[in-house]
Amino acid sequence: MKLAFGVGAVASGVKTSAFDYFLLLFYSQVVGLDARLVGFAILVALVFDAISDPLVGYWSDNLRSRWGRRHPFMYISAIPVALSFFLLWNPPADASQHVLFWYLLVLAVTIRTAITFFETPSSALVPELTKDYDERTSLFSLRVFFGWFGGNVMSVMMFFLLFPLLASEAFPDGRFNPDAYQVYGIVGSLVIFVAILVCALGTHSNIAHLEPAPPARQMTLKRIFGEIFETLSERSFVALFASALLGAVASGVAASLSYYFLTYFWSFSEIQTGVILLGTFVAAGIGLVLAPIVSRTIGKKRGAMIVGLIAFVGSPMPIVLRLIGVLPENGEPFVFWFVLITNIVDIGLIICFQILFFSMVADLVEQSEVKTGRRSEGVFTATVTFIRKSVQGLGVLTASFVLALAAFPVGGDTSDVSETAIWRLGALYVPTVLILWLAMIAAISAYKIDRTSHEINLEKLRTRP
Repeated sequence: MKLAFGVGAVASGVKTSAFDYFLLLFYSQVVGLDARLVGFAILVALVFDAISDPLVGYWSDNLRSRWGRRHPFMYISAIPVALSFFLLWNPPADASQHVLFWYLLVLAVTIRTAITFFETPSSALVPELTKDYDERTSLFSLRVFFGWFGGNVMSVMMFFLLFPLLASEAFPDGRFNPDAYQVYGIVGSLVIFVAILVCALGTHSNIAHLEPAPPARQMTLKRIFGEIFETLSERSFVALFASALLGAVASGVAASLSYYFLTYFWSFSEIQTGVILLGTFVAAGIGLVLAPIVSRTIGKKRGAMIVGLIAFVGSPMPIVLRLIGVLPENGEPFVFWFVLITNIVDIGLIICFQILFFSMVADLVEQSEVKTGRRSEGVFTATVTFIRKSVQGLGVLTASFVLALAAFPVGGDTSDVSETAIWRLGALYVPTVLILWLAMIAAISAYKIDRTSHEINLEKLRTRP
């Protein structure tokens, strides 16, 4: 069961990796859509998410069916997510900027809504599967590990297989060949479909042991939104949400510009970039092992603050050292190994931080139930889904404006981009992500739930008449 639950995150990992790393690069540099329009399309989709995500979460908290509250949503999401992912990488040929914008916008809304129907109910299973403070961290460790694993396998496939194989006279650098992304869409859609079904079928036997739906009651829009607002007004949730949203924007900027830095700033080849991506598997293992240890020894909140501060301040350091002229010139072996090692350590710490954050969200369920009398796993988990999408929404939008301010050319290969534009890209990127990440650490300090308060909440619920 635990393995099937973790494997489900492969679907979200593939979709998230695609939006984080390839979407802006594909639509701006390969298809030729203005980077600002790419960012704006994802931002508009985020507005839809702000409405649909909590509604889906609330719906899954209250659904009454013979398959429980969560599994019907998980099953029906498989085909829409897979199909919309495939279409995303097959835009109409020779289309105008106007047509491309609307094509991207419609598919972005579709896939992000469809993935909510899977990700929110499936992740909401954690507080139901275990109430143990540390076991929740272990479950989310598997979930986050498989999410990173699935997305990274697809990225490695691109850089080790598709980009080199599809390099041609017309496209000497396979990263700019649209055929590579079409194959990516086919493989990714199949992986997503299988991962969703594995998770749904693998956890199906647990339905009888999960929390039942609340008693039937008359539902009105006023009551629905009133209960959602009451649930999300918890002070610790507000702190966690603000922190996570700031971190999501920063992570979105970093992810969206990652391949710009690997391709243009560091001048790494497809194979070198592929090796760096392979390092992410090691990083995912670090996060998987480290997060439960941190949870048991120093607690989730303190651990998240310490690990996050080290990770986020250290993340842009290689770029800073290049900007001030400390690192050798590109092409020197030391540069590649330095970036590889620092990237592994940094991503491992970021994965650890993410696991601790998701586990902190799970602990909000009992805190809210004590105050409201309702279990709201779906609503709280929907906020996690929304925050993940904010990485692609606000993050991609911010990244697109960083590119615009740097006067970075659209559709240019590595020989068409000036040294000045590359330097401006680094100089604008570093303060942007540092300000966002430090604000995130400050916000998380207001979260109040620890091991002791969690146990108190469980005791209150056990003794409640």
